[in-house]
Amino acid sequence: MTAPPKAILFDTFGTLVDWRGGVSAALAEIGARRGVTADWLALTDAWRGAYRPSLDAVREGRRPWCVLDVLHRDSILALLPEFGAAALADEVAALVAIWHRLPAWPDSVAGLRRVHARYLTAPLSNGHVALLVGLSRAAGFDWDMVFGADVFRHYKPDAQTYLGACGLLGLDPGEVALAAAHNEDLAAARHFGLQTAFISRPLEFGAPDGRAKPARDWDFVADSVEALADQLGC
Repeated sequence: MTAPPKAILFDTFGTLVDWRGGVSAALAEIGARRGVTADWLALTDAWRGAYRPSLDAVREGRRPWCVLDVLHRDSILALLPEFGAAALADEVAALVAIWHRLPAWPDSVAGLRRVHARYLTAPLSNGHVALLVGLSRAAGFDWDMVFGADVFRHYKPDAQTYLGACGLLGLDPGEVALAAAHNEDLAAARHFGLQTAFISRPLEFGAPDGRAKPARDWDFVADSVEALADQLGC
């Protein structure tokens, strides 16, 4: 039987916070202030759709290392004209800052508080430290450490992120669990020896789909952070 983990690392976007609802609401607010109308949910989805290709361009060496704010800026500037919102280009700093203050899922704060009382906890995110610190303060998340991608100058699923976090905590990979709503993130974590905890977020992309179901026999499967805390004996 696998020993219980000593630390729980949490993916952030989608797992702990509602990026789709938060980003679309903030875009609509900025648009209303500027008298610009657009399909804000569609723009949000397109912005999120540019996320993985932009990360991969860095991971594959097709562009120099840069933090997520830079990638988000480049993506939204390219997308605004397609959605009839080119007038918001001069608001790009405010648009990028939206990702620093996303709303937590209803169970996240209380669940994290319970897990944090018993285990070492930290985010392991493709966001950078400044983004995650701002996001955590806005949402009310407490951590022992913040692992942003800029700590390692690598993005998930590169080995340096998962193994780097374990190393900085002074733990073997098997003593650490990654909690995430994304099967591909957990698959990478398991490949590098970490324990895995799937948290289902059926509304992350707007409507329930197959992505909200566990694709493998993960070590823990829960429908909320509170339910994960129950399983961890918190």
